[in-house]
Amino acid sequence: MTNFAPAVEAFFVSRAPRKDSSHTVAAYRRDLAAVADAASRACGTDVAGLDCDRLGAEVMRRAFAEFSASRAKSSIARAWSVWNAFFGFCVGEGLVEGNPMQAVARPKAAVRVPKPLRGEDAADRLLRQVASGARRARDPWPRRDVAVLAMLLLTGLRSSELLALRVGDVAGPSRERRVVVRGGKGGGDRVVPVEYPLEVLLDAYADSRRERFAAAKWPPSADAALFVDGRGDGLTRNQLQYLVRQCYRAAGVSDAVEAGALVHALRHTFATRLGQSGASAVEVMELLGHRSLAASQGYIKATARELRQAVASNPMYGSLRDLGGGSVE
Repeated sequence: MTNFAPAVEAFFVSRAPRKDSSHTVAAYRRDLAAVADAASRACGTDVAGLDCDRLGAEVMRRAFAEFSASRAKSSIARAWSVWNAFFGFCVGEGLVEGNPMQAVARPKAAVRVPKPLRGEDAADRLLRQVASGARRARDPWPRRDVAVLAMLLLTGLRSSELLALRVGDVAGPSRERRVVVRGGKGGGDRVVPVEYPLEVLLDAYADSRRERFAAAKWPPSADAALFVDGRGDGLTRNQLQYLVRQCYRAAGVSDAVEAGALVHALRHTFATRLGQSGASAVEVMELLGHRSLAASQGYIKATARELRQAVASNPMYGSLRDLGGGSVE
């Protein structure tokens, strides 16, 4: 019999050459741990005493039923995939005789729809209002706030990627700046060009940072966090979410944010505006750091001007114009 815990460690050792990102590994570990906790209860033991050969079809069905009760379909599907890979490894190593996941139901993948800010001028209003100091805070820092928002809106970074940015990741001569995004989803690095207007905002933010921390924390080293809080420490995930939420509220665009989007709404706004500007799915994939073309195609489909033009070419619209257009009763 093989205990579950060492089998998990062996599983991750086998995946090491894949170079999964730290975020991916952490998510996989959480999924394995959460379902194993439910499985141990189904077996009448604790996780420390859980053996792989006790994880049969019935136990895994009960474990996933408990795990699924309070989680979204996307989370359940990811956990199913992780456990399926884990059991595939165990079968290959001779730790179990078969993969029980084929007996566990897997939710159908939901159709992913982009969730940009609603309204053509929502992003513009957001930047203008925040730049003017609309966000009230005990220690206001509008140049930092607008630099954060502009970086998200004009590079399409994920929140984790923004928080991981170092000072040295913004490189290149003036008017040819670029952001080096390291360790994105899937562990890959990419480079996103920075145009001059964003360069100006980032320089203004750097000047304000120097004014604030000249005595203690200036100049920052190349590996220091690019975006910092009022104490000069790197922004945390919770601080970023709070900052963005407060900026939405101050700018009066909270109603333009889809439920569950928050920071990610800015990434989706970047992507959909690329589509509106005629960028190809390959270009969107490269800039967003997607691993598949299908993930990027959705932004093109969601904003394709050709669809509207095709509909407008329907000769029936000509008949409606002859009847008076919108005045028909």
